[in-house]
Amino acid sequence: MSDLPASQGASPAEPLAHPGLLRTTLAILWKDLSAELRSRELLSAMLVFALLVILIFNFALDLKPSIRKEVTAGVLWATFAFAGTLGLNRSMASEKDRGCLDGLLLAPVDRSAIYFGKALGNLAFMFVIEAIVLPVYSVLYNLNLFNAGLVGIIILGSVGYVAVGTLLAAMSVQTRTRDMLLPILLFPLVIPVLISAVKASAAFLDGLPWGDIAPWFNMLLVYDVIFVAIAFMVFDYVVEE
Repeated sequence: MSDLPASQGASPAEPLAHPGLLRTTLAILWKDLSAELRSRELLSAMLVFALLVILIFNFALDLKPSIRKEVTAGVLWATFAFAGTLGLNRSMASEKDRGCLDGLLLAPVDRSAIYFGKALGNLAFMFVIEAIVLPVYSVLYNLNLFNAGLVGIIILGSVGYVAVGTLLAAMSVQTRTRDMLLPILLFPLVIPVLISAVKASAAFLDGLPWGDIAPWFNMLLVYDVIFVAIAFMVFDYVVEE
């Protein structure tokens, strides 16, 4: 009689490996982008809101050619902040209303990947709005805003704004007053971003030397690094019910 194989019994099932952080982040980002490409609901609302804000500022401040350049940085960042807040609120609210957020939290993935995926999606939407607003503003007010330094400041400021906003949106979406709570929580925390971004943007538009711009640039950079790290560490606790 031939010898039986050493092990005929079924071995315990191997535990399923969790998807990697990068893979999960990209999957969530792709989900948000593909959903927005189908509906175009969020981008349309943000774009219309941003253009209305620019027009309101024009009539409210009576922007004469002599003062347009002086107030451009403030008007631009007020527009980006208001439109960005609308996008942050809707991106998380839509997940909550459809029950998708609960599904994401129950998935066997690192929850920080959910944060990074949502933040990258919000950042992409904000970049799209900014890419449309800048040329529109340039045409309407006859100003050249195609400045590499200004674009760099817009990128850094947007990263800081979205890093904090995505974390707070995930927190406020669990409440009934999420539409009011998010701006109340967000704007005090992003004051350093807005002040630094406005000062640095105005300095680039005025052609000031790098020595005058460096402190504001450094503040933006440090803010981005600190708050992305904080969001990475506390997101898991924020979304706990």
